[in-house]
Amino acid sequence: MAINVRNEGAKVNSNINVTPMVDVMLVLLIIFMVITPMLQKGQSVDLAKATNPMPMPDADKEDAVIVAVMRDGQVFLDTQKVTPEELTQKVKDRVSSRTNKQVFVKADARAKYKGVVEVVDDVRSAGVDQVGLLTEQKRDANKPPQ
Repeated sequence: MAINVRNEGAKVNSNINVTPMVDVMLVLLIIFMVITPMLQKGQSVDLAKATNPMPMPDADKEDAVIVAVMRDGQVFLDTQKVTPEELTQKVKDRVSSRTNKQVFVKADARAKYKGVVEVVDDVRSAGVDQVGLLTEQKRDANKPPQ
C-alpha cells in the first residue's frame, strides 16, 4: 500500500505584489496634483512681503471674506469681479449676519497704494470691525528656514 504525499508548500509564492499599490498611489498623486491649485480661495495675487507678519489663520477658513486688489486696479470679492461702488454693498450683505465682522484684503505687491486704501475704506464703510491685510513672510537669504 502506497501513500500519495502532496507537497503543496513548495508551490506557494510568498512575495508581495506591489504593482496594484503603486498604481493606486500614482492615481492618488495625480488627483492631488490636479486638485491642489483649485483649493486656493479667491484670486491669485503676488502678495507683498513682510519681515514680521502676524499669522491670520481665519483667512484660510471656508467662510472667510477675501477682497483681492490686482496690480491693474481690478477688485475681486472672492472670485467675483466687483466695481468699487458695488464692493461696499456686497461686503455689507456678506457680513451682516455674522458676529465676527472680519474681512481680509490681499493686494498685489505692485498695486497702487491709492487703490488699496480705497478698497480698505470701502470695506470699513460696510460696517466691518476688523480688516486684515494679507502678506507673505520675507525670506532672508542669510537665515536658514525654520
